[in-house]
Amino acid sequence: MKDPLIRRTPRRAALLLVAAAAAVLPSNAAGAATGGPAATAETVKVTVKAAPVDLTDPKKKEIAMELVSSAENSSLDWKAQYKYIEDIDDGRGYTAGIIGFCSGTGDMLDLVELYTTRKPGNVLARYLPALRKVNGTDSHQGLAPNFPKDWRAAAADPVFRQAQNDERDRVYFNPAVAQAKADGLRALGQFVYYDAIVMHGPGADPVSFGGIRKTAMKKAKTPAQGGDEVAYLNAFLDARKAAMKTEEAHSDTSRVDTAQRVFLKNGNLDLDPPLRWKVYGDGYQILG
Repeated sequence: MKDPLIRRTPRRAALLLVAAAAAVLPSNAAGAATGGPAATAETVKVTVKAAPVDLTDPKKKEIAMELVSSAENSSLDWKAQYKYIEDIDDGRGYTAGIIGFCSGTGDMLDLVELYTTRKPGNVLARYLPALRKVNGTDSHQGLAPNFPKDWRAAAADPVFRQAQNDERDRVYFNPAVAQAKADGLRALGQFVYYDAIVMHGPGADPVSFGGIRKTAMKKAKTPAQGGDEVAYLNAFLDARKAAMKTEEAHSDTSRVDTAQRVFLKNGNLDLDPPLRWKVYGDGYQILG
């Protein structure tokens, strides 16, 4: 929260207040003994700003999910996206679910395998052979025409929804936040890493997350290396934009320009609401 919170006085502050009171007692007592003015009680109110929290805090994580959903699905309602599935013609086959699992990149296969381990015989289990065959391609062979319908049916199952949550965290959210924290980045930087790894994947080539980070580190030091956090994040977003422009499907860079860069220019390194941003020209806000 940006507004300071009124809290109980910390133990060290309380001890300092007691010591200060003791120092003025003799003069006050003397005044009372000579008929001087009586000592007046003074109320001391201590305000303490809440310590920054990282992206693993439930409220911050919810903000991260809504920010990504605004870019991926043009909606803040990320929980409505479990059933989402379509081919967006980006060469990755079907894109589906809360984080855009793709039939052509392996993460959709991993998800359906996890779901099947937890619930054998589910409606998607029969597509596992086809998912293995199309991995690495944009093919729908063995999936069309019924896979999208069955995906939407599976999305009504809480076991499948939890599997999506868990794979999102295992493959994208947890590694992104861990790397950002190791680089000395606060919540905004953690989100910047997370959004990048969602779109570009966790690989090491120049247009994947690892390559983008490597490019940024050639331009600026991370805070963990003694660098300036704002300067490093600007370098990272520059590298991210360059990577996005290598693909027509990602050539609109508004999720960087009119969202993440806005938060950075405002100095909101803790990603505190209220937040206002635009993606693809559409405006969004998170007020609290």
